[in-house]
Amino acid sequence: MLRPPALALALLISSTLLGSGQAQAASVPRPVTVGERATDAYLDAVRHEPRLLGDFFRRLPKGADLHNHLSGAAATEYLIELAAEDGLCIETATTTAVAPPCGTGTRPAADARTDRAFHETILRAWSMHGFPPDGNGHDHFFATFGKFGAVSEPHRGKLLAEVADDVAAQNQFYLETMVTPAADAAERLADEVGWDSDLARLHARLTAGGGLDRLVAEAREEADAADAEFRAAARCDTGRPRPACALPVRWISHVLRESSPERVFTRIALGMRLAERDPRFVAVNLVQPEDGEVAVRDYRLHMRMLDHLRGVYPRAHLTLHAGELWPGLVKPEDLAFHIRQAVQVAGAERVGHGVGLVHEHDWRRTVRTMAAREIAVEVPFTSNAQILGVRGDEHPFDIYRRHGVPVVLATDDPGVSRTDISAEYRYAAGTYGLSYPELKDLARASLEYAFLPGGSLWRGSPAREGYRITAACRGERPGDPAAGPDCRRLLDTSVRAAVQWRQEAAFRQFERTFGGTPGTGAQDRVRSLTAPVVPGPGAVPGAPRRAGTGRRSPRRR
Repeated sequence: MLRPPALALALLISSTLLGSGQAQAASVPRPVTVGERATDAYLDAVRHEPRLLGDFFRRLPKGADLHNHLSGAAATEYLIELAAEDGLCIETATTTAVAPPCGTGTRPAADARTDRAFHETILRAWSMHGFPPDGNGHDHFFATFGKFGAVSEPHRGKLLAEVADDVAAQNQFYLETMVTPAADAAERLADEVGWDSDLARLHARLTAGGGLDRLVAEAREEADAADAEFRAAARCDTGRPRPACALPVRWISHVLRESSPERVFTRIALGMRLAERDPRFVAVNLVQPEDGEVAVRDYRLHMRMLDHLRGVYPRAHLTLHAGELWPGLVKPEDLAFHIRQAVQVAGAERVGHGVGLVHEHDWRRTVRTMAAREIAVEVPFTSNAQILGVRGDEHPFDIYRRHGVPVVLATDDPGVSRTDISAEYRYAAGTYGLSYPELKDLARASLEYAFLPGGSLWRGSPAREGYRITAACRGERPGDPAAGPDCRRLLDTSVRAAVQWRQEAAFRQFERTFGGTPGTGAQDRVRSLTAPVVPGPGAVPGAPRRAGTGRRSPRRR
């Protein structure tokens, strides 16, 4: 639940004394502005007003989504409609989308447009819709991707248009999303080359005769086609562009960890080579269940592969699913080292999930290392609950924050999970008693630790020292459109700083909206928004009131 009123001020003071909620272990005092204090008071005052609370979190500026799988991010209803448009069929026994013609044991996906029961069946099979909240959703969650793969894989651009629109509607400013580039061609090259435990020699065999370069070229052609499909779907070159057109997006290359060693190595090499040669691609990640048989068996080998290839491709970034585990999924000995190896062997710059932290050997040393190197952890609360059954105090969210590890909130697969980033922020605030300044710094962290080019708007180490304006913009009000020449030069040359500046402008507007004018109590504002309208003398019950005669409508805040 949200903070009780008596605790709100104490937490606000605590956040002031300890700095950003991300770095409570080693931080300097963080002054809380008048607007932040008033906005925090508003947040506390609406904790029992679901409608107002939902509006607050929807409109809250929320940085970036850095842990997002494109195929699992689009709304399932959109996937069903896309299957109908493509003329696909649905196997009635497995609810899997397959190519036409629709023979025995299948139905046209288009039937779901008119048959609501059929639509509901597909919706439940392709997402967590209707899944019991206390059920074990691990297998159901991961099974969904194979069921709608024939829909999502051919339409990267259309899916991106939908997902980017949703990200923009959630008041976010940047997206990193995961795809698998040149999937079939990478498998063929890997199978031709075969396995060699000498990783340097294996890489040489992949590059011999231009083999790996041909994969890079094919991946870039795929990206070009996706860009064209995206721009058409989002109407970017028309007079009616969708919000998606204005959202900066970068790709992260998926690597399927349940594959043979040669295929895993080839895909890592492709993703890293691609990140160095095409600015649309920024990083590599390993995907598929971390508790899978091959993933467990080859985990240390995969970390050595990453360590070797990062030496070959030093400009490629690396974020890793690590610690998406919980007791009972794997043997205790396999629960004891995944995050540590991702950090200390592979050299991950961010860690996805990190849920199994306290079950690892010497985990305190691991979090100290993460804090020192500013290795952020990506936290998607909903999928952690659905896949692992981990919620509330069992989740290491507060442990990371207490030890100064940067934390960013994310969605993972919002289409499959039936969630959005606003719900993730709302859950964090309600479950862990976060103040508005802490939520604000979570949003700032998601841009600070994004794989965006250019210098930061903030100086030093924000995770340890708080968000202090960089020297070029010292004396400026972050987000002010009239920046001085030095600050403007930074904003014109740094994509990162420009996006951060845009978010700061959004925060200023947000705090004016929810913090009110200085001296206006948030409690009074809430009462004015929620009090019933009392008709004046002679008023007709139920009739609309004339402008200026009633209390302010919540829709006009």
